[in-house]
Amino acid sequence: MDIEQNKNLMKKFETMINTMDINLANELISPEAKFTTPISSVPLVGGEGYLSVVQFMRSGFSNIQWEIEEMVAENNIVAINWTCSGTHDGEFLGIEPTGKNFNARIMNFYYFDDNGKIINDIAAEGMIAIFKAIGACPLLV
Repeated sequence: MDIEQNKNLMKKFETMINTMDINLANELISPEAKFTTPISSVPLVGGEGYLSVVQFMRSGFSNIQWEIEEMVAENNIVAINWTCSGTHDGEFLGIEPTGKNFNARIMNFYYFDDNGKIINDIAAEGMIAIFKAIGACPLLV
């Protein structure tokens, strides 16, 4: 795949996660893609599996949004530096809503197959920023 094509696909991906668009998810993510996540003991598969992680985040932060801040692409890999923001207005991992807002920087690496579909997403440890913002890690505040 062309680097610019991959970057354009990631802009559509940003729309997909912010709107929970299953049609875009199926367009952008390989049906064979497997994603490992702390919210599931088994890998989540395809576009629907990916959006289940987004839905999990929305259960604790109903207004959560991701914005691409920086993007670097090489061959079949795109690195994204995201700003993720929202309000802790629902239970999240057993933590009752605090009403606190957060704004966190999160880094992900996305891997594409030869057909231009995402086959893997490797996330940096960005969750600690969310826990810090909602007071779940008092030693880090």
